[in-house]
Amino acid sequence: MRTRNIENETKTVGSDPQEIMNALRPVVGLAKEFPSGHLIASHQHTRSQLLYAPTGVMTVTTDSGIWVVPPLRAVWIPAQTQHQIKASGNLSMRTVYIDPAYCDRTPKQCCVVSVSPLLRELILYAVNMPIDYPLDSPEERIMRVILDQIQHLDVKPLSLAIPKEPRLYKIYRGLSENPGDKRTLNQWGKQVGATRRTLTRLFHSEVGMSFGQWRQQIRILESLRRLALNEPVISVAIDLGYDSPSAFISMFKKALGKTPGQYFSA
Repeated sequence: MRTRNIENETKTVGSDPQEIMNALRPVVGLAKEFPSGHLIASHQHTRSQLLYAPTGVMTVTTDSGIWVVPPLRAVWIPAQTQHQIKASGNLSMRTVYIDPAYCDRTPKQCCVVSVSPLLRELILYAVNMPIDYPLDSPEERIMRVILDQIQHLDVKPLSLAIPKEPRLYKIYRGLSENPGDKRTLNQWGKQVGATRRTLTRLFHSEVGMSFGQWRQQIRILESLRRLALNEPVISVAIDLGYDSPSAFISMFKKALGKTPGQYFSA
């Protein structure tokens, strides 16, 4: 099957979301455009979603975590998941909505996934199709291929668990506002009223990792958002608390397997 690259032809679609939710077809697509900084308030859908943006960066937030989605990646959101979306840069959001009865082998929680060249082209094609496309048609066959591709998503470690324990949540709020904050766990403990030992135990029980690993994840996600907007590596590195660009690049490669330049050209 051959599809056209129609990214530049896609226009904002004004379909009623409820019409999408009530569609008779198991897989339907929708395209929308949002300006930088736009916030889609917390909501949920009866269908699962695969959100992809050829331009712009999405930050998806739920009660349990945050997912930053740069180009070349997408985010999977299971049905009935309460979530909000914030745009960084002008956002071209392309969404495939799937009846949950047809995605039993997909992840049960939100996650960031790779988008293969094939899936990318299929999504860009699908969002231009009518939601009541004919059965046993080329359009339906395209949607079947999308459905097959979605069953084998390659999950990427681009999420951040949000701790609910009040003292840890204060640390989360502080680092969210300033990811480059270099305060140690001892120093944070004095601010939130807990010993280092207590905070260490709480981080492992609440988010499943050490404070250092968790803080690094905050910095990775913030760096992805900013690098995707073409901010210089040196600026990102210094703002995130690294002593040099080389130290930041080394951390980035160790965490994601590629340098920032390689990651965004993949």
